[in-house]
Amino acid sequence: MRPIGESEIRTSFVNCSKGEALRLGLPRDFAELPWADLDFLGWRDPGAPERGYLVVERGGDAGRRLVGVSLRTASGAGRGFTARSICSICKTTRTGGGVALLSARRAGESGRNGNTVGQYICSDLACSLYVRGKKISAGSLLDETLDVDSRIERVRKGLELFVERITADSR
Repeated sequence: MRPIGESEIRTSFVNCSKGEALRLGLPRDFAELPWADLDFLGWRDPGAPERGYLVVERGGDAGRRLVGVSLRTASGAGRGFTARSICSICKTTRTGGGVALLSARRAGESGRNGNTVGQYICSDLACSLYVRGKKISAGSLLDETLDVDSRIERVRKGLELFVERITADSR
């Protein structure tokens, strides 16, 4: 992912108000993010742990644009949970609440009517780092047969499908 600035991030959100986007907390380590290792920018709000955010680049080379999505999880979800779960985006096995059901209000009229989309995703939103081996899961590692480039492509496609479900009614 190319490095992006705070104003680009805040104006990219499609499923929250401009005021909400202005108030959201950016990642604590924003200045040190490993942009070259990110397929998307994902983080949990430092001031509101039940909130998370994704910013992805969408569209072809001629029409690339950022799309930001506000996410929510149930407060305290996953605490004390020891079973293994698999992230639907990066397929990383996690334990202890490392995967959470994150829901996003749909964009447009559908979202204003209360419709949401949910997905089981790494609760720290670090899928890009897990598939590259930059971060290791506490869960047992499955024998992955795909090479790193194929895993990265799987993450990108999974995110594209998730974001497409969120934005489908807003076009």
